[in-house]
Amino acid sequence: MRPGSPTASVGKMSEDGKEELVGTDDDSENTAMGEEGSTLLRRMEMCVAEAEKRSGKNAVNMQETFTVYLIETRPMDAVADGRNPAPDSLWRRYSEFELLRNYLVVTYPYIIVPPLPEKRAEFVWHKLSADNMDPDFVERRRVGLENFLLRVASHPVLSNDKILYHFLTEEHGWKEVVYETGFQAKADSRLRALSATFRVRNPDKRFMEMKHYSDELQSHTSQLLRARARVADRLYGVYKVHGNYGRVFSEWSAIEKEMGDGLQSAGHHMDAYAASIDDILEEEEHYADQLKEYLFYAEALRAVCRKHELTQFELEMASQDLISKKQQREELATGIVRTFSFKGMTNKLFGQEAPEQREARLKLLEELIAEGEETVKEKTLECEEHVDRAWVDVQRFKEQKDKDLREALINFAVMQISMCKKGIQVWSNAKECFLKM
Repeated sequence: MRPGSPTASVGKMSEDGKEELVGTDDDSENTAMGEEGSTLLRRMEMCVAEAEKRSGKNAVNMQETFTVYLIETRPMDAVADGRNPAPDSLWRRYSEFELLRNYLVVTYPYIIVPPLPEKRAEFVWHKLSADNMDPDFVERRRVGLENFLLRVASHPVLSNDKILYHFLTEEHGWKEVVYETGFQAKADSRLRALSATFRVRNPDKRFMEMKHYSDELQSHTSQLLRARARVADRLYGVYKVHGNYGRVFSEWSAIEKEMGDGLQSAGHHMDAYAASIDDILEEEEHYADQLKEYLFYAEALRAVCRKHELTQFELEMASQDLISKKQQREELATGIVRTFSFKGMTNKLFGQEAPEQREARLKLLEELIAEGEETVKEKTLECEEHVDRAWVDVQRFKEQKDKDLREALINFAVMQISMCKKGIQVWSNAKECFLKM
């Protein structure tokens, strides 16, 4: 299991685990939480066990090579009862993980939905392949996809989603179930969200600060990852060049009688030191992946903030429209036009409209005002609910982030200390070899 990943706590599953899951209805009320501590991860073991390369035809009937991932699940009650049944298993492509996450983002706009691992390698150093079919990259992505599932399955809201359960247990037909929810039609357009960002007047200051923080978090983590990639490049070269010591000592030993054994042994130590960097940097790459997760979390955090901006902007527009309608009603009722309008100019030029027309317009305005008041009430409730729910999840995310990053950075430091100690040990061994000459 990946360091920093959520871990399963042993719990008891109900007699019918599916009955506890929340379905998606026509009002998109797929947000009910399970009982306290009843996240899916407490009811089911899960892992992404392996990856496999396959070939097949895509949507436009062209041959392609792709990777699929084996998901294994097992009900926790079987484990608690001492039974050890074979796990249920199914294969998923990365694009199916993407579909699941897109659904969750749209359905739960107030949740900071865990990110997926990168589709293509970023912040690579020269020895690391940027090929998304490279076995080492595929393995790291397998670990990342497992971490994504564990994050979602341990979330108090997301874990009780029916679509997630289908994703884990139904190999065929789950996509149809996703599309039947109509989540794509509910997705906010990027243009509307961008417009709201620049035009909203009174957003919640906490979300504006959180949006700024997400930008800073993304900036600092990306800088750290770039620095780490540069260090890895140079460290790889430094270690490998130690192989020259090994070659020189070995060649030198051939011409020495008394010093030969010592030089030969020292050369072996240098060769081992040069070769050790491959395993060191492979381990280091896993800690880099944990930092990348929070690099991508920054965008998930911004998505929640953008949704707040959009709901607040829609509330402000509805309120402004209602004020405008009420002003029109007042002007029509009193006959006093307080602002310049084309209608006012027309009345001055051609005279007032007939009483019947005026009554009809007043009646229409009353209906529009009633609708407007209802819209403002709905938008106010929507905005307040989003703020309250989102802030709860923001606090949960902060606790998770602080714990995970602290653990990752400490482990990274411990690894660097261990690496330095191994280097000292190699030279200590070489010294002993020289002393015996």
